Amino acid sequence: MAFDSLSEKLQNVFKSLRSKGLLTEEDVKTALKEVKLALLEADVNFKVVKQFVKSVQERAVGQDVMNGLNPGQMVIKIVNEELVALMGAETTEIALRPGSEITVIMMAGLQGAGKTTTTAKIAGKLKQKGRKPLLAACDIYRPAAIQQLQINGEKQGVEVFSMGDGHKPANIARAAIEHAKAKGFNTVILDTAGRLHVDEEMMQELQEIKEQVEVHQTILVVDAMTGQDAVNVAVTFNDKIGVDGVILTKLDGDTRGGAALSIRAVTGKPLLYVGMGEKLSDLEQFYPDRMANRILGMGDVLTLIEKAQETIDEEKARELEQKMKKAEFGFDDYLESMSQMKKMGGISSLLSMMPGIGGSQIAEIENAMDEKKMARIEGIIYSMTPKERANPSILNPSRKRRIAKGAGVDISEVNRLVKQFEQSRKMMKQMPGLMGGKGKRRGGFKLPFGF
Repeated sequence: MAFDSLSEKLQNVFKSLRSKGLLTEEDVKTALKEVKLALLEADVNFKVVKQFVKSVQERAVGQDVMNGLNPGQMVIKIVNEELVALMGAETTEIALRPGSEITVIMMAGLQGAGKTTTTAKIAGKLKQKGRKPLLAACDIYRPAAIQQLQINGEKQGVEVFSMGDGHKPANIARAAIEHAKAKGFNTVILDTAGRLHVDEEMMQELQEIKEQVEVHQTILVVDAMTGQDAVNVAVTFNDKIGVDGVILTKLDGDTRGGAALSIRAVTGKPLLYVGMGEKLSDLEQFYPDRMANRILGMGDVLTLIEKAQETIDEEKARELEQKMKKAEFGFDDYLESMSQMKKMGGISSLLSMMPGIGGSQIAEIENAMDEKKMARIEGIIYSMTPKERANPSILNPSRKRRIAKGAGVDISEVNRLVKQFEQSRKMMKQMPGLMGGKGKRRGGFKLPFGF
């Protein structure tokens, strides 16, 4: 995930601060030089880094910090608070008009940023919140853009309004709003055309849409992989057409993440959502405090819980937990837990939200759980009979030989899996639920055994 390198560097800086006990002003300045370097390497805007380090230093060398009981911890707390402030302090929602009043949202961005997919993702999010969205296909230039929107709209269960590619985008937008009024939709999301780079023609087209229809929210989609270019694009779009909020895509990729830390400070516009994968469910609300916690290696358990609540079947989770407590967890249950983990974005997505787990540790665990290995494990389990999967204690040597032959693996792999499974089952009996708040339980999640 983005920020892995930054997170690891910052955690190393903080480790040295914690180990010192009392801090001198020079200790703080030396640590902040390292923080500054780490932020610049993460492609954070230079002016933003300069102001950030200055703000932290002013607070960190005060008497209360330097003479406090745990100055190292206080400096880390200040860095965390300043990171949150940098990214916007508060979570910003897309502003929607109440009830049946139609909210018109115009999606803008360069080609390749994932705008059309993100448009469908937003429609799905709004539908979950009880809105009735209509997608409008206003990209008449890119081959298959309309078809892509229709396919994604169908997957989200959201209607797509299209007039083909023979009409002006502004006319399509106007017709889509009339259709929404007639059919009872209360949100119209306009998927506009992108270009390979910012040009005057693109801006004129977006301005024309805004002149022809009342746009309540203009949302810019930018690609985190482009680093500071994403910030520059955001500045240009905001200057030319006005932007209400930004969605940053591909933050799950091999990106340094600097755009996420720079956009709010440079443009003054809030980050609304971040794209964390290609699936239509891989869009997360942007919480500055949670992102700061992730960057500093403090985890993001709240997002983890929300993901579990959204994707996991509550009844199945409860059954699974009861089986674990009673040590009745079988191989079929293991396959079910694997399925749940995949729905939640896979192992790397989950580990990135766990407190104290850094980039190198995630890489180690991912290597241990590579797809080929997981496929072999599934092959072994599917070579068992239903009775063997439900009750692994009956797996004698002859059964194991048959299973190994059926899965095309050495019998040692079957023995290792069964041994690991039995050890994990004993541990699970003693483990409390990883998730579930006060009062009524709303879903639970366990990592598959042995990991």
